[in-house]
Amino acid sequence: MQLRHARGTLNLAQPAVMGVLNVTPDSFSDGGRFLDPARALEHALRLVGEGAGIIDIGGESTRPGATPIATDEELRRVIPIVRALAAQSPVLISVDTSNPQVIEQAIGAGAGLINDVRALQEPGALAAVARSSAAVCLMHMRGEPLSMQQLPVYQNVRTEVREQLQQRLAACVAAGIESARLCIDPGFGFGKTVAHNLELLRHLADFTDLGAPVMAGLSRKSMLATLTGRGPDERLAGSVALACVAVLNGARIIRAHDVAATVDALRVVHAVMEI
Repeated sequence: MQLRHARGTLNLAQPAVMGVLNVTPDSFSDGGRFLDPARALEHALRLVGEGAGIIDIGGESTRPGATPIATDEELRRVIPIVRALAAQSPVLISVDTSNPQVIEQAIGAGAGLINDVRALQEPGALAAVARSSAAVCLMHMRGEPLSMQQLPVYQNVRTEVREQLQQRLAACVAAGIESARLCIDPGFGFGKTVAHNLELLRHLADFTDLGAPVMAGLSRKSMLATLTGRGPDERLAGSVALACVAVLNGARIIRAHDVAATVDALRVVHAVMEI
């Protein structure tokens, strides 16, 4: 399995790890740590050295309760880091955004993948990706970050999430985005309870027949507070366990804060699966 993107092709024969780089003051786990561009670039290169196949740069927090920021501010945070990283590394650069202006400028600066929690549903976002050769990850989210965790309700979470992702895949293909440039994410923690998250994880294989690589973003998520009682900086073991389960159930991309440990664990899982 492969994912075609603006800088080439990502081989997903083995699971790939997407390293998280939040250049925000308010992200739930590492907000404020990498606001300085030099420190952000240093961290990105460290994640590459630890084995990340993708670096995901986010300039606007999408944690539960987060409020939107101005386009100019998101551009100011993100574009210099994309440009600097593209100049120093061939790694696939992803930008975590829903904003069409940020999408266009990020691709122009060297990003090869757009990671959109709103699945290109913002006005102009679908067209911005269609005009490019970038890949896109379409994520499912019920509601908006400010309110998404206020009593999310589903009749059947697996069916409803799968149907919406299928619709967004079809919309992308109809807009001229080749299926080889598409991947999907069921959106763990984005308008879901812990029970919803576990149901989706348990049946992640239900999403693999949609024809797009599946990404899972479970790293340090608040569900681990419920499951383990640990704070955000104490969730390494739980995050790695969730990553392993996700790959065993069909995920090909794992979004992670703790790249080195996740890479090692997934190498073991992949070796077992190949036996």
